[in-house]
Amino acid sequence: MAVPGLGLRQAFAQVAARNNAYRGRHWPGEPRRWRLIRRWLVSLGVIFIVAVVAGLPVYVRPQIDPLRHADAIFVLGGVAPDRYPFGIALGEQGWAPIVVLSVDRWRTWYCASPHPHFDLRCFIPDPATTNGEAQELHRLAANYGWRTVIVVTFRPHISRARFILERCFDGNLVMVESPERLSVPEWAFQYVYQTAGYAREVLEPAC
Repeated sequence: MAVPGLGLRQAFAQVAARNNAYRGRHWPGEPRRWRLIRRWLVSLGVIFIVAVVAGLPVYVRPQIDPLRHADAIFVLGGVAPDRYPFGIALGEQGWAPIVVLSVDRWRTWYCASPHPHFDLRCFIPDPATTNGEAQELHRLAANYGWRTVIVVTFRPHISRARFILERCFDGNLVMVESPERLSVPEWAFQYVYQTAGYAREVLEPAC
């Protein structure tokens, strides 16, 4: 006696077997190729996750120091201009008697006129990198006997800036975050840029 539905299932099984045999004849490497693609995608995903997690304490949650009085406020250069008014405001609040701004030639106007409450100075770093700024900090600290300096930069740069400046300045650095907000694409760019900067600084000589 025939079991209801059994013939239909057998027909479907035969059709599936024929399709698999056909694919095996015409695309013999297809399953292997997809396995390799999946492995690459999984590997890239793992590398991405590891990079994000490893970068959290360096770029997203760096060591930010509490403000304390210092010999000078040293504002590092950057694309966003928010850090300059922030550093000047710290000088107005009396955290240090000198505020030094690292600028390009289009921003020297910040120091066009003297400030009534503190000594405001600008310089153009040479080279135009954090390493060039560290060299200027080394020169100024040696000339004026600075022992404690407040350094202003944005969050993803704080750890690398500390690493570079400590190679040129043997005093106390107070690393302070400027009020700059980054989008997700900007954060992704900073992960790559700051990591490449670390690699470059390892190869470059200190002050």
